[in-house]
Amino acid sequence: MAAVLDDLRSTGPLDIGWLSDIDAVVHQATGVVTVQSSGRGMTGLPRGYPWQPGPNVHEEGCVMRVGVLDILAPPARGPAEVGYRLLMTKQFASITPQAISVWCRRRGHETFYATYYGLGDPHRLLPNDLDVVFIACYTQVSHLAYALAKLYRRAGVRTVIGGPHAKAFPADCLRFFDLVVGECDAELVADILAGQFDPGSLVSAARPFEDVPTVAERMPEIRASAFFWGRKPLLLSAVPMLASMGCPYQCDFCIDWNTRYRPLSPDRLAADLRYLARHLPGTLIVFHDPNFAVTFDRVLDVLQALPPGERPPYIIESSLTVLRKDRPSRLKDTNCVMVAPGVESWTDYSNKAGVGREGGVAKVDHVADHFAVLADNVPYLQANFMFGLDTDQGDEPVELTKRFMDRTPFVWPTINIPVPFGGTPLHDQLTADGRILTTMPFSFYYAPYLVTTLRHYDPITYYTKLTELYSHAASRAMLRRRTRTTSHRLIRYVHRARSAAFRGDIASFHQILGMLRDDPRFLAFHEGRTTNLPDYYHHLGDRMLGRYAELLSPAERVPDLTQTLEPRQG
Repeated sequence: MAAVLDDLRSTGPLDIGWLSDIDAVVHQATGVVTVQSSGRGMTGLPRGYPWQPGPNVHEEGCVMRVGVLDILAPPARGPAEVGYRLLMTKQFASITPQAISVWCRRRGHETFYATYYGLGDPHRLLPNDLDVVFIACYTQVSHLAYALAKLYRRAGVRTVIGGPHAKAFPADCLRFFDLVVGECDAELVADILAGQFDPGSLVSAARPFEDVPTVAERMPEIRASAFFWGRKPLLLSAVPMLASMGCPYQCDFCIDWNTRYRPLSPDRLAADLRYLARHLPGTLIVFHDPNFAVTFDRVLDVLQALPPGERPPYIIESSLTVLRKDRPSRLKDTNCVMVAPGVESWTDYSNKAGVGREGGVAKVDHVADHFAVLADNVPYLQANFMFGLDTDQGDEPVELTKRFMDRTPFVWPTINIPVPFGGTPLHDQLTADGRILTTMPFSFYYAPYLVTTLRHYDPITYYTKLTELYSHAASRAMLRRRTRTTSHRLIRYVHRARSAAFRGDIASFHQILGMLRDDPRFLAFHEGRTTNLPDYYHHLGDRMLGRYAELLSPAERVPDLTQTLEPRQG
């Protein structure tokens, strides 16, 4: 253990200001980071501290035991999923849970932070004798979060949920958690720890936080989430960062559709980059900006201020309209290794693609030419598509996307099924039209599952065309073309791995298609003619939850889609 402490101190993140009296311990067996206050003469609260409004316990001179758990994936099933979760999903840790851990630590509380990426037992990642636990999750893993919340509440732990799912479906979350958080900042977290909110409340900061804790402050969390046994970086170990928040576009399916774009402090970004160049040279950065570098020159100037040999590799998601003119060459100069623009549709969202009013073949060719320019400057490219929007009909969307694939084998296409996340215009429209499958559990709010009825495709036709798209993308001929477009061994491996994953999705599509064709009740459910959830989804939901399945009854898995709650401002 002493060696672990020495290793942590040698990197420097503990050697700053308020952390001078903190001892950080990384538990090698779990990847949990524990940060304990020392030398302050404080005593911990009784275990199972009662959940009730009360005095500010921090001002009373008490140390609370606070857990922060970031759930990234459901339990892995099979060797292929285990390998992917260990190498890839492990690197998807979010920034806000890390920030919450830092904010709690700043106030002298004993904090325990962990990520769950589908391996092991999530309930064992944090101590049982916490006073408060913060859990963040996506909608597809919300049932696992609910099951864990039940266990913590039984132990007398206050439970708080935040993240994309809490923002999208707060009413459903309130069935299982004491508090549901919309927007979050350090002051709101302090109020939660002080017991300022009644149980059963939806709470929110007035606006999203902008003072992101530095990489130096987050190093214990970064080590726990991304490093091997919390000690050494792996080849794919990633540092999550933000250069901006919000997005200037208003895509109706996106939870950031009404979040104002705000660039964050360039001085903070420059300080983080200098820190990484000194302590973790060459470590991959993943920018979590919904739309990176809308203020392009301002952000790239900061990246280019580093000497060329100190510029870390980084990954971004951005719009094609941002990446125009000479900007791709600046991405190359600053060591950008992956870009994932959202194309979305060949008939809609053209403002993001920078093609004006073009659509159809003209848009395909224009976008393909733009990706060719990017490919000359960035090693790995991904294009994001939606299939099943109300503007999609007939064979045209499939044929146009196949044309794009044929023209750009160096681009990996992700093909997303529209999901009606709460708080989005898409959800509101589909609710008004009665097109959401209201009894479909949240565990299936992701591909390969369809949770709505589509305007122009019946379920059988839709899955048939989706299979055609995936089969074209994952064909052996296409894989050969992809691997010939790069000399990077790692990128070739990624192409092979993602092709194999697509083939797994194709198998799922075939299974669903078989049931749609052979089981009238299954078809009736997906056509919206009955709300009786098919046994297939009951059994699959149990498999997804594993040993936690018994904690959620069938009735508790039926979502509450209410969108009328008003948050209490912190």
